Amino acid sequence: MRNIKLTLEYDGTNYCGWQVQNSRQLLTLSHQKKSVQEVIENALKQIFQKKIKIIGSSRTDSGVHAKAQCVNFKIDSKISLDKLQEALNALLPEDVSVKSISEAGKDFNSRFSTSSKIYRYTILNSKHRSALLRNHVFFCRHTLDLELMKNEAKHLVGKHDFSAFCASGGKHKNPVKNIKKIKIVRDGDLIFIDIEADSFLYNMVRNIVGTLIEVARGRFIRGSTRKILLSKNRKIAGPTASAKGLCLEEIKFKTG
Repeated sequence: MRNIKLTLEYDGTNYCGWQVQNSRQLLTLSHQKKSVQEVIENALKQIFQKKIKIIGSSRTDSGVHAKAQCVNFKIDSKISLDKLQEALNALLPEDVSVKSISEAGKDFNSRFSTSSKIYRYTILNSKHRSALLRNHVFFCRHTLDLELMKNEAKHLVGKHDFSAFCASGGKHKNPVKNIKKIKIVRDGDLIFIDIEADSFLYNMVRNIVGTLIEVARGRFIRGSTRKILLSKNRKIAGPTASAKGLCLEEIKFKTG
C-alpha cells in the first residue's frame, strides 16, 4: 500500500471550504458549493474507479485560498507519480491544481504530522478598489498605522489562550495555541500579514487581522490587542476580516 502526498494550490472563491460538508451543513449555505476535498476525491475516483478518502493538513474555510495545502491518501496501485499528477490536473477544475506529488512514509499523516502552518492575510490599503485582486484581498481605504499594527501584533506572539479570537460557536477542546511568528510588511498599496502557529482556532487569523485593523485605523486605543487577548472575550475583539484576503501559504512538518 502506497502513501501518496500531494501539494495543492487553489482559489477558494467558488468553494464552501476544504472539508466535505454533510447534507445539514449544505442546507445552511446560500449556494450549495462544492468543497475542495470533494473535487479532489471525485477526480481520484475517476482515476482509480473507487472512492478514496484523502486527509488534508488544514481545513480552510469558504472563500479562503491555498498555495500549499498538503493532503495524503493510501492506494494499492503501481501508477507512476508523474502520470497520476498529470491525470489529476487534467480532471480538476482550473481553480485547483496539484503542484507536486511524492511518495511519503507509511506513517505520514498530512494532519497529524504537521508542526506549524503559515497563513498570509493581504490587505489592499488604497483609495480605490481593484477589479483584478477583488477575490484575493481585503480592501481598506482608511489610513493604517503600520508601525502601531506591528507593535500590537507582538502581544500575540507566544503561547496564549486565544479564546478572544475564536469565532462564536467554534468548538475547540483547547483554546491555547502557540503563535511562533507574525510578520507585517507593506509593498506599495498591499499589506501582508504572515502568521505562523502550531495550529489555529476557527477564524483565529481573520479575527486577529480584524482587530489589528481596528487599532491601526484608530478605532481601538493603543494596547487594546493585549487587553483583548487577556480578556478571552470574543465580543470585545475586532470584526472578522473577509475570507478572501486569507491564503494558506505553507505547511511545515515534524522531522525524525
